[in-house]
Amino acid sequence: MIPRKVKRVFDGRAEARVDARSQTAVLDFRGRKNVVRLVNIAPSGAMVIFSTTPHIGEEVLLQLMDRAPICGRVQWARDGRIGVSFTTALE
Repeated sequence: MIPRKVKRVFDGRAEARVDARSQTAVLDFRGRKNVVRLVNIAPSGAMVIFSTTPHIGEEVLLQLMDRAPICGRVQWARDGRIGVSFTTALE
């Protein structure tokens, strides 16, 4: 895990995130399927509420309810949330 001692002052991401707190998804992680709640989503990734702390760089498969499963990698993990970077951008 990469520690962050200072809270992010500005959002340097290039794309806007869409609030997705009312949505659930299925996260396939280490061979197990877990129902998770989305926090936000963008074409290149998503923030997910997930109680397990994965390793940075681990591969996951995220099944959004209205799309085909999408592969991704864990970019960060903190306070019961993880950031997933998709290997292929959502359309």
